[in-house]
Amino acid sequence: MPEDIRTGLALSGGGYRAMLYNLGSLWRLNELGWLRKMDMITSVSGGSILNGVLGTQWKRLAWRQQGDGWVADNFPDVVGKPVQDMAGTPIDVAANIEGILSIFSTISDKVTASYDKHLFHGAKMQGAIPEFEKGKTPRFLFYATSLQTGASVRIERKRLADYNVGEIPNPDLPVARVVAASSAFPPILSPVELKINPGSWKPFDKGGPLFDRPEFKEKLLLTDGGVYDNMGLEAIWDRCETVLVSDAGAPLDMNPQPPTDWTRQAVRVLDIVTEQTRALRKRRLIADFKQSVRKGTYWGITTKIGDYGLQDAFARDTDTTASLSQIRTRLDEFSAEEQGRLINWGYALADAAMRKHVVFGGSRPVAWPVAQFPL
Repeated sequence: MPEDIRTGLALSGGGYRAMLYNLGSLWRLNELGWLRKMDMITSVSGGSILNGVLGTQWKRLAWRQQGDGWVADNFPDVVGKPVQDMAGTPIDVAANIEGILSIFSTISDKVTASYDKHLFHGAKMQGAIPEFEKGKTPRFLFYATSLQTGASVRIERKRLADYNVGEIPNPDLPVARVVAASSAFPPILSPVELKINPGSWKPFDKGGPLFDRPEFKEKLLLTDGGVYDNMGLEAIWDRCETVLVSDAGAPLDMNPQPPTDWTRQAVRVLDIVTEQTRALRKRRLIADFKQSVRKGTYWGITTKIGDYGLQDAFARDTDTTASLSQIRTRLDEFSAEEQGRLINWGYALADAAMRKHVVFGGSRPVAWPVAQFPL
């Protein structure tokens, strides 16, 4: 029997910027009693770092009933603190230097090791990520992109799937490796290689065009999930009645004199393609909301909070809030102020979007997650 997946949350990419902004979003969703209402939480890139922490720490959350929802009072300690600690740990530059100099490991190996040391401590998908239980535990799904097939690769406790090849039921992969694959920003942090037992693949009901090609079943070469879908939206868009999207994607910078050398021009073209793909998905999502095709809401780091028309919004649009989308897409050290502002902005926008479009009549927040840096 198909699982009853009706409510989904997508966490976008954008390095530590996305991890922190999305943390603020989860913080407010928890306070509103909506975390346990999620049937599926999908993620790419920096959003997957957060999703990995949420999934592996889910069993430690202490829930109490609040109205028709549930709130975890220890969320700031169990989820918030390790994520904030991670944001103070630079890994991309160090991983590059160590990976280039080492003959025994790659840059992606170093990133995986850093995630494991600071966040996941040897956790595996089968042991640490809980099973889906409607109303209690969501499905945690991580996106990567296959450099071999060009398809989105979905990795979760239940399966690993590439629609061109097939699926692997119950993959026993390290969470750190899955998160590293999802956040392997090209070309520096990718590819992440997963060695696979070819016999573990199963065909889909309709078959995959590459299922009988063994060269696609022995190893996967994966890059950032955001290359295929920067908002991690596809799985919940296809099946959910209520869709929530927390998007920390940075806008494309306008440049009157873009680089014309081959390397930097290629990077610029990739940025343009990514921006246009996200824009198309966003426009279709917003159109679905307006046409009542599905319920839900979207909040992006570039969103003006005043546009929600909420009289008691918890923040206002300022030069400070406008500047947050320009914070770098990196896995380097973020200052306490950068962390606080990003968390608080995700928190305020999630609150405005939810109270305007989903939780009608909800109570206004009473305090900032990071009190030292109010907006």
